Amino acid sequence: MTENHQDSGRPNTGIVFLVGAGPGDPSLITVKGLECIRTADVIVYDYLASPRFIQEAREDAELIYVGKKGKDHTCEQDEINDILVRKAREGKKVVRLKGGDPYVFGRGAEEAEQLVASGIPFEMVPGVTSAVAAPAYAGIPVTHREHASMVTFITGHEDPTKEETAIDWEVLARNPGTLVFLMGVRNLNTISESLIKQGRSPGTPAALVRWGTTPAQQSLFSTLARIPEDASRAGIKPPAVLVVGSVTSLHEKLNWFEQKPLFGKRILITRSRKQSRGLAEKIASLGGEPVLFPTIEIKPPEDTGPMDRAIQEIGSYDWIIFTSVNGVELFLKRFLELREDIRDLSGPRIGAIGPVTAATILSHGIKVDLLAKEFVAEGLLAQFTTDQVKGKRFLIPRAETAREVLPEQIAKMGGTVDVVPVYRACLPDASDIDHAKELLRTKAIDAVTFTSSSTVNHFVEMLGPEDLGRLLEDVVIASIGPITSQTIREKGLTSTVEAAEYTTDGLVSGLAGVFLKRRG
Repeated sequence: MTENHQDSGRPNTGIVFLVGAGPGDPSLITVKGLECIRTADVIVYDYLASPRFIQEAREDAELIYVGKKGKDHTCEQDEINDILVRKAREGKKVVRLKGGDPYVFGRGAEEAEQLVASGIPFEMVPGVTSAVAAPAYAGIPVTHREHASMVTFITGHEDPTKEETAIDWEVLARNPGTLVFLMGVRNLNTISESLIKQGRSPGTPAALVRWGTTPAQQSLFSTLARIPEDASRAGIKPPAVLVVGSVTSLHEKLNWFEQKPLFGKRILITRSRKQSRGLAEKIASLGGEPVLFPTIEIKPPEDTGPMDRAIQEIGSYDWIIFTSVNGVELFLKRFLELREDIRDLSGPRIGAIGPVTAATILSHGIKVDLLAKEFVAEGLLAQFTTDQVKGKRFLIPRAETAREVLPEQIAKMGGTVDVVPVYRACLPDASDIDHAKELLRTKAIDAVTFTSSSTVNHFVEMLGPEDLGRLLEDVVIASIGPITSQTIREKGLTSTVEAAEYTTDGLVSGLAGVFLKRRG
């Protein structure tokens, strides 16, 4: 990165990216903003920056939290400025991650000014301000041809060192458009009284949107005169956006986000961190909040000898049966390391259990000859006749520990089977067990998802079987299929829902059905 900025006069100086990450929903970040996060050496982030953005960071990235929550400041602004300058001077690519937009009540301009004064190159990556996004997710368009032809953004919390307010309440009261106040929850009485005093009707529709665009979103609809009292009664606390104007009355028609089937639900994902992204995105797309708690980590086998021998003898096999995505990825990775040419795999026919496994094989340009109609070993076996198996040689690349149904039944039908371990499903090296327990203990988790027997076994081992009954009381337990459900029962638990189709899509669909039914 430093070579690209030698014209700055400091060849050893890095660069700072001021990235707006939207107010919460990860879909509100730009492609460039996400790329900055994924390639950063250092990420300096705020209280309102979504945790899911932080999870996109490189494993070796330095994460520095500088959040400000009300009067509780982890760092003062001067300290944040100093961190940015110091890290950039170390030659690092620094991302200053802000919720919303850095230049809309985000003090991003002040930080940029300090960078310029210090001779630090920077780029600004805009984000979606919560002044627009939060109302939109609550069904409130800030402008509308029949309601408001203008919108004004106002800070609800001015610099306390100012001798007098910079807000002209008389002008705002006469403003015919929409008023959007940020950071105004603690000053609701002042805002309401000031506008009414200057002539704004007490009955003007008003709304508060707390934690907008996130599954924790809470919307309150009232009038300008009543909203301070209603907010106090409802326990509305920061962060929230106040919207004043007739556009708030459109929420009954346009309230799309809070109608999603998983809205407001926190769902624990127990699969490996690398494989969690797709499931997390599916949950978030239905309004849920995915919480990552990896219970497995995929590692190569301690002894690659059996896999290496099978790869060298690949032409002697009639069939290769892949039972998982991990089996495909790790076998083919090792195959190309040893053989260097995918065409050497042209001899055996290819079988797959499950559409995701098959899709992974196809992504490598390899045709799948046989796909199990049911996404378990028995589904694949049902498609073989004894004549098709007898005398044939089968290779099954899989986890070190797995069900023996497939190799045993192929052997009974007269086939020769080589079961080759290509990965291990291990306990993760690092996982915040105490945090997961606390979330379950405080009933902050609505559902736990299990995508394999390994995730079940490790979850029980990590949390301790003695606490499970209490921790999982009233929590929906979602299983990806009958084999995983059987393991859940063996651990003394009961799955609330089992996926009709044994895929992550089926799992999320099952969860959505449960919560929609409960919502009535």
